[in-house]
Amino acid sequence: MSASEDAPRVAVFRPDDDRLDAARSLLTDLGIEPVADPMLAVEPTGEHPQDADYVVFTSKTGAELVAGEWKPGDATVVAIGPKTADALESAGYAVDLVPDDYSSTGLVDLLADRTEGASVEVARSDHGSPVLLDGLRDASADVHETVLYRLVRPEGAGESAVLAAAGDLDAACFTSSLTVEHFLDAADERGIRSAAIVGLNAAVVGVIGEPTRETAESLGIEVDVVPAEATFEALARETVAALRER
Repeated sequence: MSASEDAPRVAVFRPDDDRLDAARSLLTDLGIEPVADPMLAVEPTGEHPQDADYVVFTSKTGAELVAGEWKPGDATVVAIGPKTADALESAGYAVDLVPDDYSSTGLVDLLADRTEGASVEVARSDHGSPVLLDGLRDASADVHETVLYRLVRPEGAGESAVLAAAGDLDAACFTSSLTVEHFLDAADERGIRSAAIVGLNAAVVGVIGEPTRETAESLGIEVDVVPAEATFEALARETVAALRER
C-alpha cells in the first residue's frame, strides 16, 4: 500500500456536513487516514411533496429539507432506510414503512403489492434511480416525482483523484453513481482521468449497491466491495476489512 501501514488512505465523498464528519470519525476509529473529498453539494429547489396516498423519501437530505414545511395529511410515509426515517421522525413526522433492503429495489419490493391503483409521491434529488419510478408504475401505481434538490459537484473537488493518479490512495468508498461520475469529472478537469482509474484499480474500491457498481464498472473502475447493507458504515467497515486482507 502507498500510505503507511499504520494509516492507509481511504477516500470518502460524502456531502460536506455532518455526514462527512461522521465518515471521518468512523474511518479514524478504524485506524484509517480519511481523505475527505466531497463530490456532492445540495441545491434546494424549494419544492415540496404533493398530496398522495403514499409519500416516499429516499434520503436524509430530502427529509431535512421538508421539515416544518410539509403536512403529510393521511399519507403513508415511507423512508428508504433508517437514516432517512430518523431524519423524518426528528422533524416530527411518523414513518410508517421502511424496506428491509435500503435501496430503490427494496422500496419497489416493499410497495408493489400495496400500491395498485394508489397515488405515490416520490420526493428526492434530481439524480434518483429510474428503478423506483418504473417499478412502481409496473405495479399499477399512479406515480409522481417531486425534485426537492439538485446534486452538483462542489468547486475544487478532486484531491482524491490526484492521489489515485499518483498511486497514493489505498481505497475509496463511493456512495452513489453520481459520486463516481463526479470523481471522474474532477479527474478529467485535471487531465488525469486514465491515471486516476489505474490508481483506483490498484486500490480497494467499495460502492453502495448494484447501480453504483454498474456505473463504476461501465466506466472502467473495478469494484471490490458491495456491502450487504446499503449504509455508509457498512460500506466503510467492509472496505477497510478488504483493505486489511491485502
